[in-house]
Amino acid sequence: MAHPRSRRVRALAVPLGLALTASLGFLPNAATAAPQDSAPAAAASADGPLLSYVVNTTPDHATVGRVEKAIAKAGGKVIVAHEQIGVIVVHSANPQFAATLRAVPGVQTAGATRTAPLKASGTTDVGKPKKVDLSASQLKAVGSAAKANGQEPLEPLQWDLPAIKADKAAKVNPGSRNVTVAIIDTGVDDTHPDLKANFSAKQSANCVGGVADTSKGAWRPWNPETDYHGTHVAGTIAAARNGVGVAGVAPGVKISAIKVSEPETSLFYAESVVCAFVFAADHGVEVTNNSYYVDPWMFNCKDDADQAAIVDAVGRAASYAQRKGAINIAAAGNSDLDLAATKLTDSGSPNDSTPVERTVNPKTCWDVPTQLPGTVTVAATGVNKQKSFYSNYGLGQIDVAAPGGDSKQVPELPAKNGNILSTMPGGDWAYLAGTSMATPHVAGVAALLKSAHPKSSPQEIQWLLKQQADNPGCPTGDTTCTGTKHVNSHFGYGIVDALDAVKK
Repeated sequence: MAHPRSRRVRALAVPLGLALTASLGFLPNAATAAPQDSAPAAAASADGPLLSYVVNTTPDHATVGRVEKAIAKAGGKVIVAHEQIGVIVVHSANPQFAATLRAVPGVQTAGATRTAPLKASGTTDVGKPKKVDLSASQLKAVGSAAKANGQEPLEPLQWDLPAIKADKAAKVNPGSRNVTVAIIDTGVDDTHPDLKANFSAKQSANCVGGVADTSKGAWRPWNPETDYHGTHVAGTIAAARNGVGVAGVAPGVKISAIKVSEPETSLFYAESVVCAFVFAADHGVEVTNNSYYVDPWMFNCKDDADQAAIVDAVGRAASYAQRKGAINIAAAGNSDLDLAATKLTDSGSPNDSTPVERTVNPKTCWDVPTQLPGTVTVAATGVNKQKSFYSNYGLGQIDVAAPGGDSKQVPELPAKNGNILSTMPGGDWAYLAGTSMATPHVAGVAALLKSAHPKSSPQEIQWLLKQQADNPGCPTGDTTCTGTKHVNSHFGYGIVDALDAVKK
């Protein structure tokens, strides 16, 4: 997207979705002691815009069943009920729908997931893709050099792989076919020659709207010209070492695509993301890559009932994926914000209707899924091992860092371009930059760790990522970087190390 967008997460490590919002203080309206099947006395109004809602309940069959009856009486239509985490996705044109449901016994939170009627993007890349701009003779020279060094044809242009020692790691352990990274994004072109060998169709789906569609090709981009983001992410994680194009950080692991972006607008709404985490968890995914934030709010404030419901719903789903064995990796965002500050200005929300400038406290207003407990939050770096100019940062907020590209940090020849080269729909390759590009580097290293330590839990994989990271320390004179040489606001615990992941 042309407009930089913020991202930041952690995964929810609580026993059940029921306990999640209570423990985090995200219950603005506790259920009242109304009669068991309470419902509006008058007929539900249907004169408002048709919106999508999440209704979050105690996760048991009986409670969900009673709430579904109340939903119908309040003029709502259940689209899907994720009973295992107590999240129900509903469509309703009743302007009082959410307020009505909040008074129903068993309902923890309820709110609209959007401000515009059903019918702009939440990804974290900066600018437009740039194709490789070398002449034919230069490309031939790059290809010849690559062949002589046992590299992929375009690998000499990938400064990011040696930056985290992924090129050396591939010679030790390229990753296990028993490990799958799910790319929750705009879809993936699985026909790309660099991706098709490692693609897992059985673990892929289109979750747009909240219901998983697993029909063949449903996971592919709506429009390859504009929805290239997920395909680019996929190549960074696991482009095959097959003599074609580029190489991924973990070229031996599998990748799957879970599409969550709306057609035309490319917005990532809560109901789609909830579906994605649940689908990934139920289909044996070991790592999820989340290079986005949940629209329409860059930050979801707990004192707003709708925004609190979004945090609750996505939090339950992310926690469920973690409990089922997946480690969630997410982008910190591209607005050069200090996420440890006491207040920030959010001028872009809601991004599906009319944004209104507001001051938020990132400790109580969360960028989702990035600021959810337990998720690995990733900042971006350039070739000089400095924070990328756009990357969000924050002491105690960033877990690790990885190459995301930076036009102001230019590598030596032949790479020449300081951004990240990866796969594009239609069998192409291009450069992009953003914390979106840093996140798949970490997801790839996490997949290598899971390959080397198959019995390790998500918490143990996260600990290894941090313990093995290499921290360059704060740049001299940069007052935005605070902390120590071991843990600081720019790099967290440091830049991830793929070679250590497979050797230690």
